[in-house]
Amino acid sequence: MSLGLEPIPMTQVVTLANLLTLVRLMLIPAFAALILYNDLRTALWVFLVAGITDVLDGFVARYFRQSTPLGTILDPMADKLLVITAFVLLTLPDRGYRPIPLWLTIAIISRDVFIVLGALTLFIVTGFRRFRPSIPGKIHTTIQVLTVAFVLAANTWGSFSELLPYLYAVSFAITIFSGVHYIYHAARLLEAR
Repeated sequence: MSLGLEPIPMTQVVTLANLLTLVRLMLIPAFAALILYNDLRTALWVFLVAGITDVLDGFVARYFRQSTPLGTILDPMADKLLVITAFVLLTLPDRGYRPIPLWLTIAIISRDVFIVLGALTLFIVTGFRRFRPSIPGKIHTTIQVLTVAFVLAANTWGSFSELLPYLYAVSFAITIFSGVHYIYHAARLLEAR
């Protein structure tokens, strides 16, 4: 009985872009441990290195034509795991630093769960599986990354603290907007089928 799965050539698995994404995935446990041990300064540097690997893997994939099916799954998964880990851990109360508001973390996680469930439903109902990130979705991820970086910097050096409420508001607004945007596109896909 065949599941319709074909072996993937190693040249589509072991690429520089995919290796950079794997480095980012491997940095997540270290990043989490640093936050849990209240070493926010080092956590910030690890987060920045992870961000650099994200930029580099995208550049390498496009410039050297190393875009692979595995990379299209691993890259957004690594981004999401890093950001969600950061938001959850930086929301924990009584850790000796100013936490991210719980309402913001709940909104971000709820949006992501809703989108995954919507995509799964769309796949089950229509068989559609070519989900691509939207511009609002990319802006959403960028704002999340900036929010985490500024929270870490504010708690490390005391700078940027006055910007945090504005970043929280912008992050919440783009979370809602990008979630609604995905709903709109899912509805259009359902209508077209």
